[in-house]
Amino acid sequence: MAKGVKPRVKVPKKAAAGEAITIKTLISHKMESGQRKDDDGNLIPRSIINRFTCDFNGENVIDVTLEPAISTNPYLEFAATVPEAGEFKFTWYDDDGSVYEESKKIAIG
Repeated sequence: MAKGVKPRVKVPKKAAAGEAITIKTLISHKMESGQRKDDDGNLIPRSIINRFTCDFNGENVIDVTLEPAISTNPYLEFAATVPEAGEFKFTWYDDDGSVYEESKKIAIG
């Protein structure tokens, strides 16, 4: 597991049924392409967030494959329609097998 990884998510606390909302995510992650060398000349192993998913009440909203050119601390912003009150589940997958998760509830109002 990479050190200092911290997912952050911004979801409105409530929305109208059927409303499209904007969701913002950021995960603090150093990201290493696997092409750089350390001070001793050894390759630093690749360590990137390679996939991001978001589900709402168990239904997939977005599924993104990230490639080695992704920046440090990847930021994603996307729209989602909220049909009912529920919970968004955000998941980031790391090359080393680590999985980082965050959840946010949203009410209908």
